[in-house]
Amino acid sequence: MNIKNNKILILDFGSQFTQLIARRIREAGVYCEVWPWDVDFALIGGFNPKGLILSGGPESVHLDDGPKVNGQVFDLGIPVFGICYGMQVIAHHFGGTVIPSDEKEFGYAHVQLKNDSQLLDGIFDEKAGQLDVWMSHGDKVDVMPEGFYVTSSSATAPVTSFENNQSTVFGIQFHAEVSHTTQGKKIFDRFLFDICGCEKLWKTDNIIETHVENVKKIAGNDKVLLGLSGGVDSSVVAALLHQAIGDQLVCVFVDTGLLRYKEGDQVMETMAEGMDIHVIRVNAQQMYYEALKGEEDPEAKRKIIGNLFIKIFEEEARKLDNVKWLAQGTIYPDVIESAASATGKSHVIKSHHNVGGLPADMELQLLEPLRDLFKDEVRKMGVALGLPKAMVYRHPFPGPGLGVRILGEVKQHYAEILAKADHIFITELVKWDLYDKTSQAFAVFLPVKSVGVVGDARRYEYVIALRAVETIDFMTARWAHLPYKFLEHVSTRIINEIDKVSRVVYDISSKPPATIEWE
Repeated sequence: MNIKNNKILILDFGSQFTQLIARRIREAGVYCEVWPWDVDFALIGGFNPKGLILSGGPESVHLDDGPKVNGQVFDLGIPVFGICYGMQVIAHHFGGTVIPSDEKEFGYAHVQLKNDSQLLDGIFDEKAGQLDVWMSHGDKVDVMPEGFYVTSSSATAPVTSFENNQSTVFGIQFHAEVSHTTQGKKIFDRFLFDICGCEKLWKTDNIIETHVENVKKIAGNDKVLLGLSGGVDSSVVAALLHQAIGDQLVCVFVDTGLLRYKEGDQVMETMAEGMDIHVIRVNAQQMYYEALKGEEDPEAKRKIIGNLFIKIFEEEARKLDNVKWLAQGTIYPDVIESAASATGKSHVIKSHHNVGGLPADMELQLLEPLRDLFKDEVRKMGVALGLPKAMVYRHPFPGPGLGVRILGEVKQHYAEILAKADHIFITELVKWDLYDKTSQAFAVFLPVKSVGVVGDARRYEYVIALRAVETIDFMTARWAHLPYKFLEHVSTRIINEIDKVSRVVYDISSKPPATIEWE
């Protein structure tokens, strides 16, 4: 069974929601890929999708330099579905007119269904004939393209969806991919299964079976080396490779001293003891503290941490014989972002917090078994492969670890204080059933001292900041409105149990203008 036989292609016009479209399609059980809007048409034909989706985007199609669709896609004989800017692209291509809206729509909106619709018939909210949707657009379709008819409208936009009379070409002005559009899943299901005729083949068990077979074919009898960080992606890679090739896998785990509380021991307990994976542990804590001594600049700290990891990893690799492959935990969002950057059309907002990549001169072939999976798919695979759910569904943790959560210079006793404070915070979030209600939560060490009173004695010690946010895509985030009693309890525990802390503060900054991490 080829689980990629039924597939959808998404042409990305730069929307912040494009990856969310892809995730919705995959969650429905259908494989899809995201390609730049201006990709060579021959590649689209060779991909042979069962349907095509044109994403939203920040540009204006009525401007001369606004991205346009290659008209040949409409000659493929497959359904085409335009979302927001994608709808405007369709309208412009077929001779319609798109103009700036007098009243821009951002946020919730109600659309009224009109006329018969292949895409929307029978799909509505509590009030028949109405949909509650999420809008985000500054332009609108003013003159309909020939051969199309309106299927819904809103108070400020006369055309919020349309269809072609003679072919399966559809457009919606709203974003069906976001959770705020309450019937979004049904709309995608209608397009995928009723209109495109796809089958539900993209399921976790099928994905694991296919990926295991692929690894066996690629690696053969060769040894594979993996840098195990303890994070979700590398842990799932390790579990997948172990199932596929067993003892041919060798993992190197570098304990930097900048990991979560007792994480080094937990990694060995889970991976080496629990799953019988060959893991070489390198206790490099003192090497990292020495290398970071006196350095306060965040970017310089990242480079030091990344470069030292590479140096240690290379030294361990040289001790091994007959290793032919280097495995990495690259996932599909990394692939999408790299492709977008290659076209020169993607704006870089900030660098990722990952440890630097491994050098190309290691003379090993690259094996990236997760490169076609999104994070949520990786997590499901990890649980199915036997990894603890609590480990697989942990909040994101930066590659440089506590090195970018200790403001300024990194010292060993700073790291030890922070790890304990962070552990108390996370433990209490779990106990209070708040962990899964936040998207990311952590503690930050502030290298300033504050006066406190403990018992009858004054304490002049360090300050810990707590940070928790709620977000869908991590591009924007709201500070989590945690209960006051909870924050009081966590603060009390941290100050009472960690001698070197005299004060705890809570970060109420949202993103933007702040970032999620402090460095």
